[in-house]
Amino acid sequence: MPYEMIAILMFSTMMLMLLTGQRVFGAIGFVAAAGGMLLWGTGGADMPFSAAMKLMKWYPLLTLPMFIFMGYVLSESRIADDLYKMFHVWMGPVRGGLAIGTILLMVLISAMNGLSVAGMAIGATIALPELLKRGYDKIMVTGVIQAGSSLGILVPPSVVLVLYAMIARQPVGQLWLAGVIPGLMMATMFIIYIYVRCKIQPDLGPPLPAEERNVGTREKLRLLRSGLLPLIIFAVMMVPFVKGWTSLVESSAIGAMAAFLAAVIKGRMTREVFENSVRNTLGISCMFMWIILAALGFGAIFDGLGAVKAISDLFTAQWGLDPWIILILMQLSFIVMGTFLDDTAMLVIVAPLYVPLVGELGFDLIWYGVLYTITCQIAYMTPPFGYNLFLMRAMAPPEISIIDIYRSIIPFVAVMFVALAAVMAFPQIALWLPDLVYN
Repeated sequence: MPYEMIAILMFSTMMLMLLTGQRVFGAIGFVAAAGGMLLWGTGGADMPFSAAMKLMKWYPLLTLPMFIFMGYVLSESRIADDLYKMFHVWMGPVRGGLAIGTILLMVLISAMNGLSVAGMAIGATIALPELLKRGYDKIMVTGVIQAGSSLGILVPPSVVLVLYAMIARQPVGQLWLAGVIPGLMMATMFIIYIYVRCKIQPDLGPPLPAEERNVGTREKLRLLRSGLLPLIIFAVMMVPFVKGWTSLVESSAIGAMAAFLAAVIKGRMTREVFENSVRNTLGISCMFMWIILAALGFGAIFDGLGAVKAISDLFTAQWGLDPWIILILMQLSFIVMGTFLDDTAMLVIVAPLYVPLVGELGFDLIWYGVLYTITCQIAYMTPPFGYNLFLMRAMAPPEISIIDIYRSIIPFVAVMFVALAAVMAFPQIALWLPDLVYN
């Protein structure tokens, strides 16, 4: 059987297993191990084993549990509540101000956690009830929380970019820096949309009553200090790394320790908070480890097949497609897959093919990592099975229907497409900051 047909058979088998509800790492790892043994006999079993050894020796992998623990400590200890109170008072006088404050809250939550699920949970439990109680339009605020939470996989320390770095063999630090400006640009575009929309339709986001926002200068400054705590933790973690004083792993340990000490100083590090943080960190870290292991094994088999070179020749030499057309088709396929898979599963499934193919076509892999992440954000919010849509449905109050949730994301997805087009047309939006810091 030709190797191209073997590659297609591997992909189709893996997709069939995923559609039947198998675990992502189980489906991918099984296809990798079975494919290796069928192709090269018992010697093929050494390829997944070699991938496991490579994973165990990959020192930067220690950053994953550190960042996840930092995020859970900050969310479980209710430091995010202080953030929202700060935005509540400072942004209240502006039409749509609480919705704008929610976007800013999500940016800070992203800088604390690196996962979109945490932003969604905090937004749905803290911000959504407050916004609805104060007369905000339910459709708009539902879209605000979904769009804001998606920033978690782009703004550093993004766990998704760490996974991409492992699979694409790219520096994590450069990928994080590449995500800063696109992430802040997208957040700014969300804020501009909310402000303009509420200016045109004031009933969508009324300002807070005077009695709620007039709390006195001393209270405002106290809230500002407590709200700045996550920024201080982020600076304590990132500045030494960017300056070159610490390694990535050392910086992640500093961030985890700073978050832990902040919770202790504020008197919120209870036994329950600590146990929940450790348990959730362990569960998510183990999940990512299994998925990365399966991805490395699958990638090793694909490298052995030479499938990437064959597909590259098919697209460019035989079909004569322009590299940019191929890149756009890749992004569209991510959006389609995002209707039924999460970002990690998408990356694991297509990384063995797409990442080397992007390099073959002459594109920058750091830049492509940002494109992939933005496309995942869009896929998270794309009906019928977008990941964020179902998270919101599970957390939203009964008066918000699934139709409301689908309608709410339309303008924000449009903004995301504009941001994606901007980063594709002007790669320096993503590459300027890493070039500045590292060169």
